Amino acid sequence: MAFADLHTHTLASDGTRPPADNVRLAAEAGLAAVAITDHDTVGGLWEAMEAGLKYGIAVVPGVEISTVHAGQDIHVLGYWIDDTDPRFLSRLAELREVRNRRNDMIVNKLQELGLSVTMDDVLESLRTSKKAGDTVGRPHIADALVRKGYVSSMAEAFDRYLAKGAAAYVNPPRITPQQAVEWILEAGGAPVLAHPGLYGQDELIPLLAEVGLVGVEAFHSDHTPEQEAHYEALATAHGLLVTAGSDYHGERGGVVFHAPIGARRVAADVVDRLFERRGMRS
Repeated sequence: MAFADLHTHTLASDGTRPPADNVRLAAEAGLAAVAITDHDTVGGLWEAMEAGLKYGIAVVPGVEISTVHAGQDIHVLGYWIDDTDPRFLSRLAELREVRNRRNDMIVNKLQELGLSVTMDDVLESLRTSKKAGDTVGRPHIADALVRKGYVSSMAEAFDRYLAKGAAAYVNPPRITPQQAVEWILEAGGAPVLAHPGLYGQDELIPLLAEVGLVGVEAFHSDHTPEQEAHYEALATAHGLLVTAGSDYHGERGGVVFHAPIGARRVAADVVDRLFERRGMRS
């Protein structure tokens, strides 16, 4: 049976590898397809698509949109989106501006806590790898905290400062998950709720299904086996597709962030079913 990993990140957002590397690693893992789903950007898609031709593997154009519901970060994956759609690209640019404001707010809170860290420190190691339309996120801030010796690892940076409830966590206003679903559909894509086990807001699934959600990422590297079974059943009960993704972000300090590509996989025919259920541009 052929398989796909439908959740990976690259240098275009907070991954550590170029898009072509993700595609190569997917081919080496024996996958038939891989999705590139960077945060609030489609900047890595063209390189990935070209690599797909080189390595003989299908690349699903995707994105992961950041939203907020009831004070909780909620991520919505979009597959088969039209990455040339001007309205969609403008909307993603707006989301990146919110992300930039959040980064500034986090750095300000770190400074209030007595840590000598600036956005220049965060961007120091990114100047040669980032291009217009790429995003900067909390993992990059965590990298700066490690480099400056304030923490010993990415995990400690998140636990002490960057995770929800931690000392420097902030959550500025963002669009709702319902809006993200609508935006993805209007860009010709198929919206899927990412890693629902991280939220504990199961009521979102039927709510989003009403506005066009087509799938649930039941199988994710941070889900327990019990959560995977729970969300597989919940997706099926609401007539939604079941997807899977490693959420690969590359390696930092020799440690793979989330899981290697292919660690979570789904039958490749789900890729075709997502394509069949994508939205219509309006």
